[in-house]
Amino acid sequence: MCVVTINTLRNNLRMNFTWNQLAKARMKQIGLTQERLAEALGKTQGAIGHWLNGRREPSIEDIAAMMKVLGLKELVLSSNGMVIFPDESLINVSDRSPLGEVKSFPVISWVSAGNWSEACEPYNLDEVQEWTQTTAKASPNSFWLTVKGDSMTATTGLSIPEGMKILVDPAVEVTNGRLVVAKLDSENEATFKKYVVDAGQQYLKPLNPSYHMIPIDDKCRIIGVVIEAKLEGL
Repeated sequence: MCVVTINTLRNNLRMNFTWNQLAKARMKQIGLTQERLAEALGKTQGAIGHWLNGRREPSIEDIAAMMKVLGLKELVLSSNGMVIFPDESLINVSDRSPLGEVKSFPVISWVSAGNWSEACEPYNLDEVQEWTQTTAKASPNSFWLTVKGDSMTATTGLSIPEGMKILVDPAVEVTNGRLVVAKLDSENEATFKKYVVDAGQQYLKPLNPSYHMIPIDDKCRIIGVVIEAKLEGL
């Protein structure tokens, strides 16, 4: 059995870890039991145990609430369901080491995203009022979007609810299962979905089962791959 500690996680910063590995490591570090965590969250100890051991998937809101109780002020969720945690999110740790270069990218509108072009930016970056930092490895033309609507809010598994910020990289290769931002000729704005290939047909698939998949044809253009999703202000 492999026991993952905070120091182990910090010494392997180029690897991905699940949110429950990080949570259990932090609980061990601060001496917090499942019972105490459940009490703080208003949940049963059984539910917390199922979540931490991967038998059931909590919502992104529940994960965020757990991280807040554990003293982690920011949660960064990658598109494959793994967690990236910024150095400043770990409190009371004296042996801090840098995660890597911190970069800032513009937070743009969905209309601007739909017009995005690597060769010609659709607006003057000097006019962008909001920039968000990341330590993710992203190309220079990457940008942030703030998620709108509930089409990517799932009842189980990976869920990207309204209000989260997603970092979109136009230079990343689009492969089956990746989260992407695409532009349909019939729509004024870009759309955020999961890219899937089934029996040779390409689709844009919402994580919310209440929405239908959208077949990809020559009237659809993939703008970029989502490499990071961030819930801030915990």
